[in-house]
Parts: sequence; structure tokens; C-alpha cells
Amino acid sequence: MQDLFDLSGKVAIVTGSTKGIGRSIAEQMAFHGAKVVVSSRKEDAVQTVASEINQAVGEGRGSAVPIACHIGYKEQLQNLVDETNRQLGKIDILVCNAAVNPYYGSMSEIPDSAFEKILDSNVKSNHWLCQMVLPQMIEQKDGVILIVSSVGGLHGSAVLGTYAISKAADMQLARNIAAEYGPHNIRSNAIAPGLIRTDFAKALWENPETLKVTTANASLRRIGEPEEIGGVAVFLASAAGSFMTGQTVVIDGGR
Repeated sequence: MQDLFDLSGKVAIVTGSTKGIGRSIAEQMAFHGAKVVVSSRKEDAVQTVASEINQAVGEGRGSAVPIACHIGYKEQLQNLVDETNRQLGKIDILVCNAAVNPYYGSMSEIPDSAFEKILDSNVKSNHWLCQMVLPQMIEQKDGVILIVSSVGGLHGSAVLGTYAISKAADMQLARNIAAEYGPHNIRSNAIAPGLIRTDFAKALWENPETLKVTTANASLRRIGEPEEIGGVAVFLASAAGSFMTGQTVVIDGGR
């Protein structure tokens, strides 16, 4: 088999893809030939990033299209799917990356509003989007769903408890989809990054002392970079990962 990582002709949606891990995934999928939808809340941000990806990739390979979407609103998720279909055709790859964490501290003190926002944005919105995309994947007997989870979903936390719950649920969502839709040749996996140098995780790496503590137990003794996640998504979405489904891939420097 040649070109195991080739995504030419594939259409991919990546939520939360204007920065960090999401942008890395969108960039790498475009570099490997996919037509990628860059999506986040702000119209100007998606326009800018899609343009930058297109300039970097150049003609003759993949491309990027901007479609703004706030994942907290079901009608905007449906518009994301409909606009992708209108502009690019059937969706082959869905990457649920966008997430929130508005609370840091004990679960005994988390407001109901924050608890609900975390589960709504990190779990229910992914469920909605998968529901919207799966019918066309079933119809074409082919599809890949990737959910960006976190190593936080694999162990307890005294300060990120609800976020960890949501990320554990994302792993199970990927497993459920794999079990139910595998007979339709649809694969579903979760990616669980460790500490990555993103704005989202800035509180855990911006202070040098905090960074030292959080990386002390990692085999590589360092923080990860967003670019180190994009290639894993390409593997899982391409022929290279065609026999892998229902799994959670941990990328955490050996922690």
C-alpha cells in the first residue's frame, strides 16, 4: 500500500481550529490533501486562519474553507454541516476539538451554570454534531470521527474534576460510535493529549515552576507542542489507521 497518509479528495470539519491543537489538525490534514473546514466562533478568525493555511499549503494539495460556528448552539452546528455540504460535498472526516473549561477548583464549589456549560459544550455538542454527520457517512459506507479528549479523562483531579468528567465521556462517545457504526465502515477514536503549549492550558505552563512540576513525571521531561498532535489525527483519519477504531490514543510525553 502506498500513500498511507494521503487524504486527497476527503472533506474534513475541524471544530475549534483557529489555534492550538485544532489548528494543527486542520493544517496537517490540508497538507495531506484534504479539503478542510476551519471553524470557531469568530468570523474574522476563521477567515484569517483558512487564508493562512491555503497560503502555506499552496495549489495542488489540500485547501481550507472558513465557516464560523459556536458549538453551544445546535442551529449553528447544523449550519456548519449544511454549509460544508453545499461548498465541499459529503463529509468524510469529523474532528470534534472545540471545548471549554470555565472553572478551576473543587467540584464541591462549582456553580451549576459552569457544570452545565462544560458538559453541554464538551459532550452534548459533540453528540449533536456526530448525529448530524453520521447519516451521510452511513450512506457512503465510509467515515472517520475523531474526538479530542484529554489525559484528564483517565484519572481523577482535585481542580479539574468536571472537565475530566467531560473528557472521560468523550472517550466513551468515541467507543459507542465505533461499536454502533463499525458495520457501516465508520471508524471513531479519541485523542487524549497531555500538557500541550496552548492558550487553553496556559495556567499549567506559563509559570516556570508550575511547568517544572507538571512535567516532572513525564518520560520526555517537557511540554508538548500543538504540531505534535496534528500528525496523529492524520494517521487516524487515513488509510494508515484503517483498522483502528474505538480507541483512545494518549499523547503525553510518557507521563
